Amino acid sequence: MPGDTDALRDIAASTSVPIAAGERLFTRWEFQPLIERRAVAIVQPDTAHAGGISETRRIASMAESRDILFAPHCPLGPVALAACLHLDAVAPNFLIQEHVTLGESLLRTPFIPTDGYLSVPEAPGLGIEIDEAKLAAERFDGVWDNPYFTAEDGGFAEW
Repeated sequence: MPGDTDALRDIAASTSVPIAAGERLFTRWEFQPLIERRAVAIVQPDTAHAGGISETRRIASMAESRDILFAPHCPLGPVALAACLHLDAVAPNFLIQEHVTLGESLLRTPFIPTDGYLSVPEAPGLGIEIDEAKLAAERFDGVWDNPYFTAEDGGFAEW
């Protein structure tokens, strides 16, 4: 669970597989113990939840000072992805970028992978332009319920 740095450190010490964590940590102070104790090989802050571009950059820099890689968590969409791509471009310890969409349902010009890579948007701001008509079509009606997580055998499964 997030915050159990000692357990992560024990896991990291018991395997040669690089351990990544951080998508459920939200401040540089929550990342600090992981980084100071080198409990992970890769930090995964979520730019949209960890305080934005400047705060996530601070987390990446903290990790860089301990030779820990940076792989931003990005499950929210193309606006968050654009912010992450700008961070990726300036973080010397950047490893890989997670994403769930290339923006087909929201952006005027969706991201286009080339040989497995995404270019950093170069237009003003985050470098993307939201298609207002597409956005209106995706309007949220306000009805939402927590997802239920169940394993194939019917048992509880955490997200």
